Amino acid sequence: MAQAFEQSDEAITGINVTPLVDICLVLLIIFMVTASYIVRDTIEVELPRAAHGGETVQQETFAVVITRAGERFLNGAPVDDAGLATAVASARSRGAEVQALVGADRLASHGDVTHVLDVLKGAGVLKFAVEIERP
Repeated sequence: MAQAFEQSDEAITGINVTPLVDICLVLLIIFMVTASYIVRDTIEVELPRAAHGGETVQQETFAVVITRAGERFLNGAPVDDAGLATAVASARSRGAEVQALVGADRLASHGDVTHVLDVLKGAGVLKFAVEIERP
């Protein structure tokens, strides 16, 4: 029987770069696709320059989350109505313009959300945003 493989003393002089090129192209395509998602929501504008800009007001944003069970969290920490009002009053006493980002579970009670908005408005928050999930 003849041997199927012959031993050769010749050195390997060529490198197959096809798999490397394939991987690089796949990575390039992935980068191009994800980069378009990152930049999609921005609009490029060239802003004018001014020698004297107006004073900037310090803004503080409170992230309020309401769970299904009606529990309330302020910036990740559990809070009740009094604590929420105290935090807003503290920020306002420092001269900050206070705004709130309110996120509630889909199954949270409408009354709980309305109550939190009422507490925030009573404490002096004039700007609200409701957190949603994009499709």
